[in-house]
Amino acid sequence: MEKHSFLEQIEQSFKNNWNLPALSDYNGTTLQYKDVARRIAKLHILFEVCGLKKGDKVAICGRNQANWGVVFFATLTYGAVAVPILHEFKPDNIHHIVNHSESRILFVGSVVWESINEREMPNLEAIVVTGDFSIVHSRRPSINAARERLNELFGKKYPKNFRSEHVSYHHDEPEELAIINYTSGTTGFSKGVMLPYRSLSSNLEFAREVLPELTRGCSVVAMLPMAHMYGMMFEFIYEMSAGCHVHFLTRVPTPKIIMDAFADIKPKVVVSVPLIIEKIYKKKLQPLLQKTSIKMLLKLPVIDQQIKKKILTSLNNVFGNNFLEIIIGGASFNHEAEAFFKKIGFRYTVGYGMTECGPIITYEDWSCSPLYSCGKAVVNMEVKIDSPDPINIPGEILVKGDNVMLGYYRNEEATKETFTEDGWLKTGDLAVMDAKGYVYIRGRNKSMILGSSGQNIYPEELEEVINNMPYVGESLVIKKEGKLIALIYPDYEQATANNIAVDDLPRIMEEIRVKVNEELPAYAQIAAVNLFPEEFEKTPKRSIKRFMYQNV
Repeated sequence: MEKHSFLEQIEQSFKNNWNLPALSDYNGTTLQYKDVARRIAKLHILFEVCGLKKGDKVAICGRNQANWGVVFFATLTYGAVAVPILHEFKPDNIHHIVNHSESRILFVGSVVWESINEREMPNLEAIVVTGDFSIVHSRRPSINAARERLNELFGKKYPKNFRSEHVSYHHDEPEELAIINYTSGTTGFSKGVMLPYRSLSSNLEFAREVLPELTRGCSVVAMLPMAHMYGMMFEFIYEMSAGCHVHFLTRVPTPKIIMDAFADIKPKVVVSVPLIIEKIYKKKLQPLLQKTSIKMLLKLPVIDQQIKKKILTSLNNVFGNNFLEIIIGGASFNHEAEAFFKKIGFRYTVGYGMTECGPIITYEDWSCSPLYSCGKAVVNMEVKIDSPDPINIPGEILVKGDNVMLGYYRNEEATKETFTEDGWLKTGDLAVMDAKGYVYIRGRNKSMILGSSGQNIYPEELEEVINNMPYVGESLVIKKEGKLIALIYPDYEQATANNIAVDDLPRIMEEIRVKVNEELPAYAQIAAVNLFPEEFEKTPKRSIKRFMYQNV
């Protein structure tokens, strides 16, 4: 079968699905594929007036919404490079990324516009509000004039109406730069990951191979930030290439909003980070499973099956009961929750990837994925473990293949450090791999703690034990003065619901420390607990920014 380039696939999807719904703001406007194509054509006119050339950069910073998708595809189909920026980044970071990426145009959400300073970004031709494409800053009066006359200019270019045959996009090459995606970074400002079109095409090929049932007309809820490759690729780009209907939540995805959206939309596939699934387990299921009566019933064979079936039915209903599977990625998944979901036959799978691979690296279908594994190497990718005994001794995950980035934008030193001499990308994650090629992640290379007698301690494993305890919201284990310290953000909501005073939490956490140590080996004992009044700062993947708490 002939392989089409990335933008050829997008172009074909617009033509084939012209009258189908494409992008919706949940409880708001819906754009059909023809509407998206029309808005793209109008933005192309505006790009020309701004003097944008092929290869120039266009930054996009705002919450998920239908017009975010329009701007993204308008940029790529014009031949420009998209620079998605997480709207939660601080203004200084946004200014830096816009300048470092050499962006010529910046699209912003209205909230972002209120917080940034255009004088800090002197090389921009224009700043455009994504919601209505109004121009809030420009270097030349002609840009504002063109925006005011955009419908007129569009009418002159397409005098006999805009039709599907007018859709003709930039012809991309495999090694051509498509996206610069700035990671959250661990220190200072983040690095710009340069993803070529071959990475996008290869990720599409993977998605089409593993989710062939996700076809034209299917619905998906987009709740992860579009500025992050995981959500962008598997809640938006692939769906648009397949003729699906993408529903953007547009707001902070609280549990209620998410559950309402699933019930209304009944998505065909659910893409999630572990945090959302773990909250459902901890808040809804764990208290039920810890009841003495339920524990007794779960020991009776026939009743055990009936209870599991009832829980499974309830869980499936929470997610709209129409999904092929729930794909979990972006961070490690709690083992207790994972084991329970596997036991009741819940349709979930855990994948593994990183921004530098656009993002997918390993995956396996829910029906045959082994417990605690994140799958095995996907199509067009190779994975190996840098260890003398990869089955038993954890080593760094090294990857190679079509998904891998070109390097970091304007940062040759970081690029050189990230690749081995023979071209393998160093992920920074530690894992073992079984004889069948299934990968089991142990932790981050950078976060590994060396014990007093030389043992490798993976804080993520200790945190998992702590997080399973009642009244623990989240935790972080650090090494201080040779001892392991647990930083804990308590679950204040659970404490309040059980009439526990805030003043009692230090005593309860100390009891938890003792209980946790009973489950841990002698070399990994927690020496003390420090309580935190607010949640830890997170990356776009909802992982805790560890570097911020190493010297607490």
